[in-house]
Amino acid sequence: MVVVPLSTSGNEPATAPRPFDFNCPDWLRYVAAGTLAAGGVMLVTGQRKAGLVAAASGAAMAMLDQKELIQEWWEALPGLLGEAQGLLNKAQSTIDEISAQHEKVHQVLGR
Repeated sequence: MVVVPLSTSGNEPATAPRPFDFNCPDWLRYVAAGTLAAGGVMLVTGQRKAGLVAAASGAAMAMLDQKELIQEWWEALPGLLGEAQGLLNKAQSTIDEISAQHEKVHQVLGR
């Protein structure tokens, strides 16, 4: 017969259950991924309204998980909008020049 020494009494659990840690970012990633996946499945199966709601809530969860990245994008947004406005202005001036040249060609050719 083998005797095994026990360091704890029979009434105490060997390991105490850990409380759920809401500060741990892993749970938010899992919820966001699951919600996005569920939304995609709903969209594919034809449940468009429910799928859009689930996908939007999953995207919101993902944004909550990536606070620092969203903050960087938000701070970079005015510069990007300024660059886009400059490109649109340049495109507009090019279109105006082409239109003016088109009119001149029509006047020269008499059409």
